Amino acid sequence: MNIKEIIVVEGKSDTVAVKRAAGADTIETNGSAIDELTLTRIRHAQETRGVIVFTDPDFPGRRIRAIIEERIPGVKHAFLEKKLTIAKNGSGLGIEHAHDEHIRAALSAVYTVDDQPAVDIPLADLMTARLIGHPDAKRRRERLSELLQIGQVNGKGLKKRLEMFRIGYDRLGEVLKVLDEEETENNE
Repeated sequence: MNIKEIIVVEGKSDTVAVKRAAGADTIETNGSAIDELTLTRIRHAQETRGVIVFTDPDFPGRRIRAIIEERIPGVKHAFLEKKLTIAKNGSGLGIEHAHDEHIRAALSAVYTVDDQPAVDIPLADLMTARLIGHPDAKRRRERLSELLQIGQVNGKGLKKRLEMFRIGYDRLGEVLKVLDEEETENNE
């Protein structure tokens, strides 16, 4: 796998996993205590080679991602589903626990905000699609997030994530169709 961008990860174990799976260079944030020096390094990397933010699918990982996105526009994002990052013994969660093929797949499906025109997804449309405000909403959001590879989100964060990655009605409709077909198959 040939990745020109520098991958931003949380710690040393994540670096080991990314290097093993993809041979890519990394910058470590050293957890959620991301400091100005690290942000300066990430900004420089973005200007010279580009950056892919690849943090754990938990609160600290989302916090790091939000800080970087706010301070360094134009970074790319890669996500792994939570279930793919759980330690074998169930005692931890993180990129370092993922299989190499899952890491490579996530790094192959990066999102770049600047690639698409801005979108506005009304909350009413998310309600109609049973993604918020419905008894099945959580399960549908989780599957939608898997299919779109945008990371897990709660109801409040779904609209923001869809708009941030400029996932418009065409793509959203395609994925909702797959989701509805899966539900029909499972109910037969």
